[in-house]
Amino acid sequence: MLQQQRGGTILGFILGLLVGLGAAFAVAVYVSKIPVPFLTMDGDKTASPRMPQADWNPNTALGGKVTPPPVAPVEVKPEGVAPTETPAAQATASNDPLGDLAKAQIAKAEKAEKAEAAEKAKAAASDGFVYFVQVGAFRSQADADAQRAKLGLIGQQARVSEREQNGRPVYRVRIGPMAQRSEAEALKQQLGDTGIDAALVRIHQ
Repeated sequence: MLQQQRGGTILGFILGLLVGLGAAFAVAVYVSKIPVPFLTMDGDKTASPRMPQADWNPNTALGGKVTPPPVAPVEVKPEGVAPTETPAAQATASNDPLGDLAKAQIAKAEKAEKAEAAEKAKAAASDGFVYFVQVGAFRSQADADAQRAKLGLIGQQARVSEREQNGRPVYRVRIGPMAQRSEAEALKQQLGDTGIDAALVRIHQ
């Protein structure tokens, strides 16, 4: 009697196990046929398209928009406009106007002194005479003036001087004075090349 009860218990356990396996298999088949959201038939996820890597922002998940850093404005100066001097530069330029005026006067005086020294050196180099180139002596003022005008046409500046000779006035046309004899001789030669007769006159200083 006891053996029969044991055999019935084992048989019931086996039957219950088979029934449970069958039910589990049926549930599995049923579930596999039902479409699952966000899954394709091939089992791939149909998630929303990903953002490109270049536009990906790690702070997007925080729900806020990241503000780019401010760009410093660039000052554009119009062409053709000279830069204005700063107050410091203007103050430096007009810092000592009286001193600038004094410096200018000193420089002018030094220039005049140098010119005077050059004239003195030129006079010292002479032989104690001044030289003229005489291009004619005439009895009438009109003839002398005509000769002077003729010399002016070739770029020579002459003067007419009057002197009495043998009781009569004589009008001499001369170019000069010149401190160097060589300068007077060169001018006399130049006039002779143009057909104008000239003579060298030496006067003691």
